[in-house]
Formats: sequence, C-alpha cells, structure tokens
Amino acid sequence: MTAQLRDRVQQVLPGIRRDLEALVRIQSVSADPARAGEVERSAEAVRDLFAAEGCEARIVRADGGAPGVIAHKSGPEGAPTVLLYAHHDVQPENDHAEWDSPPWEPTERDGRLYARGAADDKAGVVAHLAALRVFGDDLPVHVVVFVEGEEEVGSETLVPLLREHRDELAADVIVIADSGNWDIGVPALTTSLRGLVRADVEVRTLTHAVHSGMWGGLVPDSIVALSRLLASLHDDEGNVAVEGLHAGPAADVDYPEERLRAESGAVPGIEWIGSGSAVERLWTRPALSITGLDAPQVDGASNTLVPAARAKISLRIAPGDTSANAVECLRRHLEAHVPWGAELTFTVVDTGEATQIDATGPAYDAARAAFTEAWDGTAPVDMGVGGSIPFIAEFLETFPQASVLVTGVEDPDTRAHGANEGLHLAEFERVLLAEALLLAKLAG
Repeated sequence: MTAQLRDRVQQVLPGIRRDLEALVRIQSVSADPARAGEVERSAEAVRDLFAAEGCEARIVRADGGAPGVIAHKSGPEGAPTVLLYAHHDVQPENDHAEWDSPPWEPTERDGRLYARGAADDKAGVVAHLAALRVFGDDLPVHVVVFVEGEEEVGSETLVPLLREHRDELAADVIVIADSGNWDIGVPALTTSLRGLVRADVEVRTLTHAVHSGMWGGLVPDSIVALSRLLASLHDDEGNVAVEGLHAGPAADVDYPEERLRAESGAVPGIEWIGSGSAVERLWTRPALSITGLDAPQVDGASNTLVPAARAKISLRIAPGDTSANAVECLRRHLEAHVPWGAELTFTVVDTGEATQIDATGPAYDAARAAFTEAWDGTAPVDMGVGGSIPFIAEFLETFPQASVLVTGVEDPDTRAHGANEGLHLAEFERVLLAEALLLAKLAG
C-alpha cells in the first residue's frame, strides 16, 4: 500500500504545488480590513478546489466573521469520519525590504518555497486537498474538511461556527494541520501547547508632564516606575516570578545547544534564562515577555518627566493552567509590586487556553505508523509547542469523543509569521504521503 500511495503522491504533486502557489498569491491577511476582499477571494478559491475533488463545498461564516469553508466527501458505508482542519488566512507580510523575494510571489530557493502563507497554513490546506486527490473516488473514510478564515486574528467566531455546524463537523478523528515537525527528516505529533494571556499595563505618576530638572529627584517618572514593575516579573535566573502559575514536566527530548542557538537566532554571548531542561522552559513552564512599550522616542526626547508609560505583556501559560488563574495571578503580582504609589491600570487584551492531549489510542497508533512509513522508518517525536493555538481547546471541548491529532508542515526554519517564510519541499512531500497513509490506516 505504501508504494502505491507514494506513486500517487508523485503523480499529484505537480498539480498540488500549482494549487498552493495560486493560493499563496492571494493576499488573505485577515488582520487587514483593506484586504477583506482578498480573504473572500481566498475562501472562494479553497471552496472551488475541494468542489473540484467531488466534495460538497460551501462558504460559511458566523456573527459577521471571516469566511471559512466546509466540504464533505463520503467514503464506504460504515467507515469512520475524519475531520481535516487548516486555515486559509495569513499573517501580514510587513516590511517587503526584509524579504529576499516578493512575499506574494512564491519563489523556490535551495529546496524551499518562499512566500507568505507558503507554510502557515496554505500548505496545510493543500495537504488535505492532496489526500483527497490521491484517493480520488476510492476514499477509504468519510472526510469533512473545515478551512477557517480567521485563525491569525484569534479565531474570534470559531466557537459559534462549531456550535452552528456541530453535527456536520462531528468526526471520529480530527486532524489539525497547523503545527510542525521536530526537524528536517524527523516527524512529530504535537501533544501540548501553552496558553496565552496578553495584557496592557499602564503606570501613571503625574497628571501632566513636568520639567525633569525642576522635579527630578523628588517626583518619580513613569518610565522608571514601569521599568521597576516589569523587572519584578522575573527572578535573577530569569524564571517567571509571578506566584501561583502552573509548571510541569516535559517529554524526554534532547534539544542540543548548537541547534538552540542556530534556530533561535540568539546573539553569540547571550545566556539562556530560567531553570529546568530546555524543552521544559519552552513547552511546559510559563514564559513572560514584553512585546511593546509606549514611551517617548529617544530621538527628539525632551528633558521632561513622562506622566504615564505603558507596556504590553505576553504571558504564555503552561499546560495544566487556565487563563483565568493566570490573569488573577498576574493582576495580584502587578498590584503588589507597583512602586512608589504609582497608579496602575491593568487591561486584559485577550486570552487562550493551554492544551494537553492524551496521545494514546488507535488513532494515534495509526498516525505514528503512517508517519514512520512516510519518513522511511523514522518514528515521530511527541513534542510540545511553546506558542499557542487556542482553537485546539475549542475542538477538544466541542468534540470530546474525537481523537485529535495535531501535526503540520512546518520545521524549525520555516519562519512562520516572519520575513522569508518558507516551505521545505521535500518535507512537504512526506507530509502528503503521511496524510494519505493515515486515512488508509484509519479505515482499518
């Protein structure tokens, strides 16, 4: 069976790549209202691609949200149902000057296909398309395809979509193609993801700006007060110092030092922060970063005490924790540590739940066997992800009886969300074979 499916993947691969490149050229940036028409056009293209494979396909939306696609194709009577998820919206491309080739024109260099969305997640969309094309009219299972249109802006209307279409999306197995593999040549199944709390913090020390010479030394300025508050969020080792947050053990996976430095882009002399193994710090312990600051720019700054300063806090929460607990822990810490009687304003921007998947049972056995065959005998790693995909928790809650498999096309050098996002083409071919093998094994 593996040899036959490998031959079929080879046959459909040129057309699948053309379909991927056509999708990539559509600028479906869901965060940009000016490109809402492109998101619509992307959904229409996805619908048409699955309709051409014999699916009943239509565009869906809820509460005025971005367009998604639901498609159905039947397999043999009595076969299990498999839901295939991906998303067709993409991140903004940002500064074109940072790209080595135009971000909306797919360009191959050294075995990678570079463009925004080439990996995250239009490659996931066409991986599902390829699985249907490989089997044609001999599909071994019933398939439901759900391609979301607003994952990159937080899946704001996913919950009402799942509720509205719960019956037609119900499945025995859910395959979510929005993660990645451990390394080139080493597949993976994602079994845990951290959650997220984003919050804006403002510290105010004055009702209006005043002269720094006249009042400095008596009146605290807001930037110094904010700096002291932010410094309290970590201990001297770099561990998150917010009490009450959960932390747990991680899988026994070695992450070599040289690989960590190469993949992280760390400058040569930087020291790692925190304690515990590298994968614990990346996957199963909380992490806190400051991702934005509002304060006067250095160029043009005057001799003035700034009355208020703001920061955006990004807190990743470990599997086993909840966003509600993390919000309260963070709030208590900030209130306890704001210096010199400064006024504190704490505003939660958004949250997402952490995910821990029980990766046991027949569906996971089938997935591990499929991946091992597709990667020529290399078994998949059960890995965590330090980032957050909050919608996975929504699937687990909506379909508690389904086995949820989280996988994808990315590798450590994909650079999703950044400049020069790229899809490793040889790995992509293995992903296509693995998904075809998975559907065949799930039928058994």
